[in-house]
Amino acid sequence: MLKKWISVLFLVLMTSSVLAADRLRLATTTSTDNSGLLAVLNPAFEDKFGVKVDVIAVGTGKALRLGENGDVDVVLVHAPKAELEYVKSGHFIDRTAVMHNDFVIVGPASDPANIASARNAAGAFNRIASAKADFVSRGDDSGTHKKEITLWDNANLPVPSASWYVAAGQGMGAVLKIADEKQAYALADRGTQIAYADKMDLKVLFEGDEVLFNPYHVMAVNPTRHSVKYELAKRYIKFITGAEGQKIIADFRLRDQTLFHPDMLDQ
Repeated sequence: MLKKWISVLFLVLMTSSVLAADRLRLATTTSTDNSGLLAVLNPAFEDKFGVKVDVIAVGTGKALRLGENGDVDVVLVHAPKAELEYVKSGHFIDRTAVMHNDFVIVGPASDPANIASARNAAGAFNRIASAKADFVSRGDDSGTHKKEITLWDNANLPVPSASWYVAAGQGMGAVLKIADEKQAYALADRGTQIAYADKMDLKVLFEGDEVLFNPYHVMAVNPTRHSVKYELAKRYIKFITGAEGQKIIADFRLRDQTLFHPDMLDQ
């Protein structure tokens, strides 16, 4: 009987401990989640500080709005222009560079628009439009979608509204699946493209233009605007931009390929 009560007491204590664990709400882009990075990075933070990170993986636009509304404590996103606007408006503080990679244009190996021989990203987008080749867009106000809009503008073209252009309104992984089924072109972040490479037939057909640079920043929700866990958010920011977190990012590879390059490792 005594053993039974001891077991019950132990279970209650363990449950209480789990329930008492502090929780950090993180809104982030789907690319950090789809790539598998957070599945490695966050557990290291949780184990070190006894904290549970609740991840909300959405497009960058929605992640920023979640922070603006005080629904999360910290955001990790990749849309610099939009980030700076939110910081200027006072919604976020402590904006810090974390890592970077780049965007690539993927498509069918047959490359019907012949974008592989384009001189730059503007040329690639012009060729897609001229060929009226199927293109699948995120269409979700994500960082990738914002970049795509910029690339159409750089090509002196409006965002297409023709039948060959599909605005999926979904995350990067889902868009790659749709594009693969349609054998269409799509703009993708390098991390998700590598993570999905063995799940699709699409190939990287254009890359390397400096306009495809893709930086990620982390920001805390302003505690003067909302009741948030600012101290915990600061601890997370310090961890992922510090030596331990940066090394995890640097070492994270899939199929012997680097998905993200840390920005603060040597600082």
